[in-house]
Amino acid sequence: MTLHSIHERFADEIFALVQKNKTWLQTAMDWPQYVLSVEDSRKMAQGNYLLHHRGYAKMFLIFLHQKMVGVISFNQIEPTNKVAYIGYWLDKNAQGKGIISRAIQAIVEKYAREGVVRRFVIKCIVSNLASNQVALRNGFILEGCLKQAEFLNGEFHDQNIYGRIVGSVE
Repeated sequence: MTLHSIHERFADEIFALVQKNKTWLQTAMDWPQYVLSVEDSRKMAQGNYLLHHRGYAKMFLIFLHQKMVGVISFNQIEPTNKVAYIGYWLDKNAQGKGIISRAIQAIVEKYAREGVVRRFVIKCIVSNLASNQVALRNGFILEGCLKQAEFLNGEFHDQNIYGRIVGSVE
């Protein structure tokens, strides 16, 4: 498995992967319904490239055997608080192989070691059992449940919030 930082040169591959997985991605995330063209993926990549290199977010494309299989990101970084909110998704055919866990470990170790982030957060809807299990398997602690915190598919869903602290305050 390798991680590549986001870049618009991957727009075609990102679009194809989202389209292939759109139906099931929409069971847990709202954004796939708005990905209608390669241009949508290109604009997303361009915007996230700027955020990535300015340090406000990080987005990495996950490759397995030179084939893109998903995305892992810090959807938001709070530099003052050294907090990062982790998001991820994976091709349905690549699930169950520990790919997301290895990606989480890689970015947590890198950004904790560099002192950029010390508190890592994963938020996911309660009904997304796989994502809840990923958080727990990777040393995240369930800190609470946010009631009706995420609007998805026409209704509000409760959202579990998991935290993991690595390192100490400098």
